[in-house]
Amino acid sequence: MSERVTIVGGGLAGCEAAWQLARRGVGVDLYEMRPVRGTEAHQTEGLAELVCSNSFRNASLETAVGCLKEEMRRLDSLILEVADRTTVPAGAALAVDRVRFSDGVTEAIATQPSITLHRAELTEIPSGVTIVASGPLTSPALSSALERLFGEKHLYFYDAIAPIVTFDSIDMTVAYKASRYGKGGDDYVNCPMNREEYYAFVDAVLAAEKMPAKQFERTVYFEGCMPIEEMARRGRDTLAFGPMRPVGLTDPRTGTRPYAVVQLRQDDAEGRLFNMVGFQTKMTYPEQRRVFRMIPGLADAEFVRLGSLHRNTFIDSPSILMPTLQLRAARTTFLAGQIIGVEGYVESAAAGLLAGINAARLIAGTPLVTPPATTALGSLVAYVTQPGRKEFQPMNANYGLFPPLPGRTRGREKKLKLAERALQEFDRWAVGEGLAAAREDRVPAPAAHEATPL
Repeated sequence: MSERVTIVGGGLAGCEAAWQLARRGVGVDLYEMRPVRGTEAHQTEGLAELVCSNSFRNASLETAVGCLKEEMRRLDSLILEVADRTTVPAGAALAVDRVRFSDGVTEAIATQPSITLHRAELTEIPSGVTIVASGPLTSPALSSALERLFGEKHLYFYDAIAPIVTFDSIDMTVAYKASRYGKGGDDYVNCPMNREEYYAFVDAVLAAEKMPAKQFERTVYFEGCMPIEEMARRGRDTLAFGPMRPVGLTDPRTGTRPYAVVQLRQDDAEGRLFNMVGFQTKMTYPEQRRVFRMIPGLADAEFVRLGSLHRNTFIDSPSILMPTLQLRAARTTFLAGQIIGVEGYVESAAAGLLAGINAARLIAGTPLVTPPATTALGSLVAYVTQPGRKEFQPMNANYGLFPPLPGRTRGREKKLKLAERALQEFDRWAVGEGLAAAREDRVPAPAAHEATPL
């Protein structure tokens, strides 16, 4: 093939799309604007930098995102291959050392002969086959170009980043290591609170000075990244039933369950940095230091990154995108990643995977494909591209998007059956479309948190 594909954005979706194209013999020009132009959230110039959590979330087939990971592995996903190589302890979740993960993806892309990496900002949509995977932090110039192409306004919401502290600064005579119900080992650091400490903390969060939103921007938060002060505003007990729920976390010092718990998850392979789980915030930096040091065990916390708030841009995909991730108005242009309204690292990379496959098929002159709606990827694509959807908002992969099973199966059994059906139909689809070879020796999908490359 002589025609090349231009990819805008070197994040998870852009890198996955580039990898899938290169595997199919298609040349790629991958444009990443960093370090020429920075963003509100990125701190490095590495590809696939994880700017929020270092977690790819639950890895078991009891969750749709776990099923989605397995589908991606079956199509030789670069993002999952590197994630599986750079894991850090995280109980039932797949979490990675964010630096080693980014380094691994960057090296894979930079050393792939079919991919040329350009460090430059594109301000217009290129001609020819193009994948726009510029992410939720798309530059203003490119956003304007997309707006001209769509003929309508973007939608947007606000996203927030949680703080990171050094392990050495945590008082482990107060905090303790454990996972809920002992699942996955002692992978989390837990800072327990009694009733009085919890309510004093909530009152401090509510009273703390916040970074104001610009007056001309409407504030719409994605539920999965809700700042803790917004949760606290819904009720003083909301945090205790949310990220601070103490269920399954007995304090070894007292033998009882705390009133509330702040959990910290390992953020690097060496165990030197820990992320405050679910503690996205828009409090000012001085207030974060003051309020978060009220947490038992964090009185002397050293913050290597404080929480922040940034604007995430996404499009009205149901009115703009086809299920193949092509623009309805420009069939040689594909969109992928968070900009299309999929929420989460895995979902973003999965969209890039599908866009890369379809861009290669467009160049080859073969029919473009969409996974069955009974699969994790297919159900997510169906959600974000269903015409006529009102009040469109970003969505994670979840079993609620899957077509129902026959019968009255419930609970864990229902989820596992949905996953079993999804993987069977995904394999049938992938083999039928020539995306994967039939394999009698297929290793069974992992049923727990372990991530075994196939």
